[in-house]
Amino acid sequence: MLGLGLDQLTSDMNQLLALLFHQGVLDEQFLQLQQLQDEVSPNFVSEVITIFFRESEKLLKILREQLMDKEFSDYKKMGIHVNQFMGSSSSIGAQRVKTVCVAFRSAVEHSNRLGCLRALELLEHEYCYLKNKLHELFQIEQQRVLAAGIRYPVVHH
Repeated sequence: MLGLGLDQLTSDMNQLLALLFHQGVLDEQFLQLQQLQDEVSPNFVSEVITIFFRESEKLLKILREQLMDKEFSDYKKMGIHVNQFMGSSSSIGAQRVKTVCVAFRSAVEHSNRLGCLRALELLEHEYCYLKNKLHELFQIEQQRVLAAGIRYPVVHH
């Protein structure tokens, strides 16, 4: 029964990953990130993703504040933040987030406030979807690790 649970969790994890690749949420960069995880750094992917989320939250807050400021006109500064977001999403394989950043950058380059607002809204939507799905993935992975790690103590007499 224990092995079945492990197989089911592995299957669930693979199905979720397949869905995220099919939807274009993730790309091969995410797989390369996974390949860097090993026994020495078993939490590598979740640690990198946690840093990505923390930085992304800051960038989204800054971008939202800039666009809500009626006096704002420093699109060069906004472009720097969008480029940071694009780079970090690219480095973890967040394909759809990166794609929205490309459109956002185009709006920034044209000083198109409305385009920037639309791009920010879409960026927040894609970011939330990514965050929820990766959270789900890591929960399954944690359960899988726990299921694989269950050992019954050997009693010596």
